[in-house]
Amino acid sequence: MTQHILCPTDGSYQAQHAADCAVDLAKSTGATVTFLTVDMRPQDRVRRRSFWRSDIGASADAQVAAQLNVAAEIAKDRAFNQFECVVAAGSNAADAIVAFADAHQCDHIVMGTGITSEFQRLILGSVAADVVSHAHCPVTVVH
Repeated sequence: MTQHILCPTDGSYQAQHAADCAVDLAKSTGATVTFLTVDMRPQDRVRRRSFWRSDIGASADAQVAAQLNVAAEIAKDRAFNQFECVVAAGSNAADAIVAFADAHQCDHIVMGTGITSEFQRLILGSVAADVVSHAHCPVTVVH
């Protein structure tokens, strides 16, 4: 039975659609949802470098918050309050998503993708395909 759904988000249309689906699934199963965004800035180097201006870092932080706010608003608009929003740091989004799911006992991942063909996946890569390949729980990919 699904108890903890992980829904990675980047604020895109596909991620918004995935958030809708995650909320639907959670409401039907009584599960909680964690909306996750991955901050891919090299944290160990950003804080040590003098050339990183604080306004640039604040702008990046605002972008991360905005990505999570989009998902949170979807949940609130659907009268669903069993969710949390978190940020994970990592240099590879798929690896960070899978690691978070494993570390926090997520038993289902719901995520969006804009990739619609094998050619696009070959040229652009696909975070969703990588998550499906490495996750230890079911993954629902939403187009």
